[in-house]
Amino acid sequence: MLKQFFIICSGADTDILEQCSKGEQNKYAGIGATVFFTAVMAFIAGSYALYTVFDNLYTAIFFGLIWGLLIFNLDRYIVSTIKKTGNTLNELIQASPRIILAIIIAIVISKPLELKIFEKEINQVLLEEKNEMTLTNKNQIAQQFTPDITTLEDQIKNLKLDITNKETQVNNLYDVYIAEAEGTAGTNKLGKGPVYKEKREKHDTLLADLKQLKIDNTAKILAIEIQINQLKDNYKNQVANTQPIINNFDGLMARVNALGKLPWLPSFFIFLLFLAIETSPILAKLLAPKGIYDYKLEDQETAVKINVLQNKNQREAMLNADHTINDKIYHDLENEDELYTYKRTKARELMQLQADAFYKHQKNIL
Repeated sequence: MLKQFFIICSGADTDILEQCSKGEQNKYAGIGATVFFTAVMAFIAGSYALYTVFDNLYTAIFFGLIWGLLIFNLDRYIVSTIKKTGNTLNELIQASPRIILAIIIAIVISKPLELKIFEKEINQVLLEEKNEMTLTNKNQIAQQFTPDITTLEDQIKNLKLDITNKETQVNNLYDVYIAEAEGTAGTNKLGKGPVYKEKREKHDTLLADLKQLKIDNTAKILAIEIQINQLKDNYKNQVANTQPIINNFDGLMARVNALGKLPWLPSFFIFLLFLAIETSPILAKLLAPKGIYDYKLEDQETAVKINVLQNKNQREAMLNADHTINDKIYHDLENEDELYTYKRTKARELMQLQADAFYKHQKNIL
């Protein structure tokens, strides 16, 4: 039962193979088994590749099954259409398009499995890329907010500087009127005279201005700090909103690109393995000598071809004979007086009828 199934997978004519030896049947069963297991590998590879795209197991299995059946049908067609002619060069020319197609199929099948085999290494490459993308993303977003934050922080520094300058002036005036009271500067008179009072009033006025400046600038600084905090919150929100995009940067194309950054030799050997599997049925048929099955198939096809050619030639001969006979018959009729007289009489009657009809038509018009 299993042998019969593999023979069907090989695309061979089962009726002809039943008339062949067991060895011939085993050869085509082996070719069919290779075709079948290649399709199984294609199903596994396709399902994994599609799982990385859809992230849904049932969807991946469904489309992976379709992909496996497609590869199975292509391989079966490729193997079944290679005919043994006994001429190696002709067989190679005949098989070259199929070998190219087999190479393409091997590449398509091997790539998803490479992604699975080197999954840990690919994840490491993707992690490094994600970290780099995260830093780049933060820097790019920061460029949108940093100038505004810097401007606002400079405004706070200026407001605080105004307070500091005002405090310096108040402190200086304080030292001046204290020195005047002590008699160590100014008028150099000890006691609180008119000059002292004048300087004290000037200090008190400037002190009142300092207190009001502190109140006003503190309110301004508080408002500016609120704006800065708002900008920082917007920055954090934008970073948080864009981070999931970076975290999800592990699709099929990203993994293929990450695989390309790994050493090429292991991937190349895996590709060679699948190439050998994919081309093995074709190479087996090319390398195998012409067997009983090939002779019987050639005999059957030649018999049908000859029969079709015979029928075609016979129909052409019948048509040529019919043309010759018809030409001879009409040539003999040209010289028959009876036929000439008959056709002359009928032609006269027809012309008379035409003349009578024309006369009646003209008469009606008048």
